This record gives sequence, C-alpha cells and structure tokens, in this order.
Amino acid sequence: MPVKSLLRLLFSTYLLIPVSLPAHDTLKPSRASAPPLIDGVLDDAAWREAQQITGFKTFFPDFAKDPSERTLACMAYDAENLYFAFYCYDRSPEKIKASMASRDTIQTDDFICINLDSFNDQQSFYAFYVNPLGIQADSRYAGSTEDLSADFVWSSAGRLNHDGYAVEMRIPFKSIRYAGKERVRMALFLERYINRTKEHGSYPEMDPKKGYAFVSQMQPLELRDIRRTTLLEVLPSIVFNQRHEQREGRLQRSESRGEFGVTGKLGLTSKLILDLAWNPDFSQVESDAGQVDANLRSDLYFTEKRPFFLEGSDIFQMAGMSFFMNAVHTRRIVDPLLGFKLSGKLGGRNTLGAIFSLDESADNPLHEGSGAANAAFTIFRYKRALRDDSYVGAFYTGREQGSDYNRLVGLDGQLRLSRSETLSFHGFASSTDNPSMPDEKGTALNAYYSKSTRDLDLTGCFYSIGRGFISESGFLSRSGLTGIESEIGPKFYPKSNFFRKVKPRLWIYVIRDHESRMNEAMGRLGVDFLLPGNTGLTLEAWTGSEIFLDRRFDISQYRLIANSWLSKKLYLYLAYRRGNQIRYVQDPFQGYGNTVAGIARYLPTDKLELEIRFNYADLFAEADGLKVYDYTILRNKLTYQLNKYLFFRGVLEYNDYRKKLLTDFLVSFTYIPGTVIQLGYGSLYEKARWEENGYRPDDRFLEMKRGLFFKASYLWRL
Repeated sequence: MPVKSLLRLLFSTYLLIPVSLPAHDTLKPSRASAPPLIDGVLDDAAWREAQQITGFKTFFPDFAKDPSERTLACMAYDAENLYFAFYCYDRSPEKIKASMASRDTIQTDDFICINLDSFNDQQSFYAFYVNPLGIQADSRYAGSTEDLSADFVWSSAGRLNHDGYAVEMRIPFKSIRYAGKERVRMALFLERYINRTKEHGSYPEMDPKKGYAFVSQMQPLELRDIRRTTLLEVLPSIVFNQRHEQREGRLQRSESRGEFGVTGKLGLTSKLILDLAWNPDFSQVESDAGQVDANLRSDLYFTEKRPFFLEGSDIFQMAGMSFFMNAVHTRRIVDPLLGFKLSGKLGGRNTLGAIFSLDESADNPLHEGSGAANAAFTIFRYKRALRDDSYVGAFYTGREQGSDYNRLVGLDGQLRLSRSETLSFHGFASSTDNPSMPDEKGTALNAYYSKSTRDLDLTGCFYSIGRGFISESGFLSRSGLTGIESEIGPKFYPKSNFFRKVKPRLWIYVIRDHESRMNEAMGRLGVDFLLPGNTGLTLEAWTGSEIFLDRRFDISQYRLIANSWLSKKLYLYLAYRRGNQIRYVQDPFQGYGNTVAGIARYLPTDKLELEIRFNYADLFAEADGLKVYDYTILRNKLTYQLNKYLFFRGVLEYNDYRKKLLTDFLVSFTYIPGTVIQLGYGSLYEKARWEENGYRPDDRFLEMKRGLFFKASYLWRL
C-alpha cells in the first residue's frame, strides 16, 4: 500500500474512534439591562437579574470534594462586554492573602479566575485572574502550556469584606478573539484558589478520570447579538537611553539617544489580527534574573516579555517534548527594525500564525562575513483542529542573513486517545548554510504519550535529533541523540492531617549518543509530599551516566526541594542537590559538587515586598578533590506598590564568581497594558581598578557602566 494511502487510512480510523466525554448544559447568561459599575460592590441590577452559579468542587489537592469555603458567581453580558461577579465567602477573612501588587504577580495570592475558550473548540483558552484587591493577571493556555506573558485590556475591582471578598470583572469583546456570528458559542471554566490551603475549586466540576485536561472540561456558553466592531489599536512609544562606560580609567558617555517607534493592531475579522511594528520598543523593564552560567552544556533559556510578540503567542507552541523545546523562540529576534505578525483563525478549525522581522542586532559569530547587517526572520504556523482537543499542524521558520541561512520545516500535532490519554508528536527537518556549517542538514522526531487521572500520571517519550539539526529561530538544548523516556507516578491521598497527598515517581531514560555511538542511561526515584497548609516537599535520588565528547561520566545525584507559605507574609523555598557532575571543557573530567537555590519573600504590608534570591554552585575534581570553582549569586528586590497603577522597585544583585555588582531602579506607571510611563536607572560595578594601560583586579568596586532609561507609550484603541 502506498505511504500516502496508509496515512489517510490511519487518520480516518482515528476520527472514527469513539471517545465518551462528559456533557454539560449550555450556559445562557442574562443580558444586562444596564452595565454594572466595576467597583467590587455587588449591588448592581445586572447581578440581581443574573442566574447564580454555585456547586464548585475541588480539583486540587483532590478531585470532587466540597471546598472548604463557599463561592457564588454570576455572569451577564451586553453588546460590547462580558461581565462577571464573584462573592468568595471565608470564615477566616483575616487569613485571606491579598497584596497590592503589580500586574501579573498575584499567582501566590488568593484569587478567582475566568478561563474562557472563546471559540469553543477545545484548542486554547484565555485566563483572567483577579485577587481580592482587584489586581489582574492574564494568560493564554494551549497544548498543556500556560503563557503568563500575554496581556489584554480589561477591567476588574475587588473588595475585602467581613465574611470574605467580592470581585467584579468586565471583559470587552474587542480584547478577545471569537467567531463573530449572530449566535456566539464559547466555553467557560470558573476557578477559585485559596492560598493558605493550596485548594483549587472549579465550576464545572472536573472529571477525575480526565485529570487536568482543562480545555475539554468546560461548560458551553451561548451569547447573542454581540456588536461587531473593527479592532484598531495604535501604540506609539518614545524611549530615551543614556549610557556611560569605563574608558581609560574614566566613566564616559557612550550613548545618548531617543527613539520613536509605533506598533499597530488591526482586526481583519473578530478572529484574525494583524500586528505591524516599526522600530518597536523592545526594551526590558527589568534585567533577567541572574543564573549560574559556568560549566554549561547548552544555552540558558529566558522567557519572552516583549509586547509585540505576545499577541497569539500560544499559536506558536509546539507539540511533543524533547531536547528540542520549541520551533519558535522569539528571544532569538534581538532588536527588530520592523516586523509584522498575523495571528488568529480562518474558518472554524484553521489557526494561522505568521511573523516577519528584520533584526538589527545580527552579530551572531556564525554569520561573520555574510555581507548583510540585518537578519531576516520568517515564521509560519498552521494548525487544524480535529475532534475534542486534538489537532495537526505545520511550521516553517527561516533566518536569512546575506547568503547565510537556517531553514526549518515540519509537522506536529496532538491526538486524544481516550478520556485520560493523549499522544503528541513532531517531526522537523532543518537546512543550514554558513561558513562554519556549509550545507548542513538534520532531522528531529518526537512522540510523547501521556495518561493523567486522579490516581495516576504516566508518560512515555521517544525522540531522535540528528547531529546536523539546527534551529536558529527556536530553542534546542542538545542534538545528535536518540532516546526513550518513561515516568510513572501513582498518587495517594492518606487520611492524615500531616500527609495530604503523596506522589512517588519512577523515571527512566536511555539515550544513544550519535557521535560516540555510546549509550547513556538514568533511573530516578522521587516522592512529592503535600503537607499541612501550603507546604510541599520533594525528595529525589538518581543514578545514571552522560556522554560528553565521546566519554562516559557518572552523574548520580540526590536532591531535596522544600517550599512553604509559613504565613501570608512569609514564603520560603529551598532546593539542594549534591552528586557527580561533568566539567564541560575541551578536556572534560569527572567531578562532584553541590547546588543550592533559595528564595525568601517577606510582605510586611500589602504594598511592600522584599524578595531575596540565593544561588550557589561548586565543582570539585574527583581525581584530587581540588575545587574547580564556586559560584554565588545573591539578588535582592524591594518593591513598593503605591496603588494598582504605580510601583517603585530596586534590585541589587551581586555575582561573586564574576565579581560584579548590579543595581537597577525603576519607577513604573501602567494604566492599562500599553499605556505606560517608566523611568529606570542602573549601574554595573566590578572589582577592578585602572592601572597604566588596562584594568586590574582589585578589592574595591569600580563603576564600569551606568544607564538611564525613560519610556512613555500610549494605547489608542478605536
């Protein structure tokens, strides 16, 4: 049988497999006769007319239990907005955790959340979080991954009361994508989180046999006669930078310039959005937190924070799981001169994403002599929704710089096999041509099986990544290997006041290293404990080997992780690991060492937060016990949130290994996402002194760099 015919037969057979899923009645919220005032006081006519939603059940730490506290929800809508109201009763209101925090920083507070599948297609959803003081967070969820970097324009208010707290929300239809018809079908999942008990409750109730498959367990929602409007946003920004650097013993001005940029958003339909940008502001509000960058086998991974790339970012997520983490990692586009992005849906089942950008910061050493100052990035993504939360998709990515290029093409997808089982996969081919890698080609293949229920998590994974596989638009941590992995994790719920939930885990993998033709393997045994309140403990031990430069090394280790909210004012986190390591150098050798990571957060008031982060790593040579290095990073961050719009923040970070001290101060006013005024100042100090014709190590700090930053932008929305 020809291959194409066989594939068609297998695909048709899959579509015929019966999958029984729970049915939910369709919610038909009332149409508001007058819009409610979003002030956290539930005295509006819209709520008196609305149907009340009760019957919340827990899904964490266990499923289908009555929550410890009662929740009442209402919803309404008019031609332009969705409205939600919650009253969250609490018998211990003094224990409610609520902070006057900046946007997107409330995940450790008590909160409510609206999860909205705006297309009712079980492919993705919006999440709108609100804490008891009305502070917002939002995200996009797709492919079992939540992207908290997404930002949308909506309104919220919250108020603490003697018996709990109340929250009101308004979500404009302009801020979400949906199928714009006379009858609009969406799906809804309401959530409440109580921090002190780490309890998640939801409406509708989640099915224990499906685990945390959120997108396929939502309540259908029907709306009528939504006003169709054309979304048009213009976001001009002004940025001024002044920088000083050390030159011949003096701190001298190296740059002083202002830039104007503009970003626009046009709704081609209610489902399809076009973003355009010229010289957009891609500055980082806060420098990335320091990570230990000694003795690395692969690059460090930093998340995307820049607004232009956040619209539709969930579309570019890739199915499957392996060392090839994503085909699109937009942090590879460092400093775009211009760009456009298309994201959204065509028809009921087709999802489209496309990005084109010229990167002015194209100083990749692999492309020296390419004859082009800028690098051009072209990215295309297509997804076709199947039954339930299944889909198939395709990618193309290209980075072109003069005659040099890296191009990648491939397929991915997810298939729901049963109520609790999914199979995700991807297959890619890359082609690269530059002076260091002429006409290089490679492939990456992956299949990932997952089963999740109340009582069991089970995964199995196969991957093969060729030595010549390269992705300059994505993130690849290792190539030249073929491997299989499997993990089993039964879950137990003891009738104990101390052990609330226990999950032992066994994880094994075997990898074939293509270069050496040698095998590496690992077996890991661990157990997770959920203890009283909001306290977690993880213990792990593993034995295994790793191949590096054709040599096998022992990487057996053990690890302990503990975290707890000791009170609503104090949070502690500690992770400790000890064991065998590899010294990743041209002449590698066996070593051993320790790594420690710690976080302490203290909130003396609901407006002030002090965070201290500590990272430590060391390495000793096994042969003679001599210390190769120790690496310490201490980062302190103090934030004062005057109100929901304005905060003051100071960061002090010391890297003992690099002998560098970083200071970073920021004042930020954010009215809505896009309408922002920020003023920042930072310095970099090193233990050095100027002596004759160079800088020499010293015991005192010398200011090596200084920067002043100002940004103003305003979102016009028509």
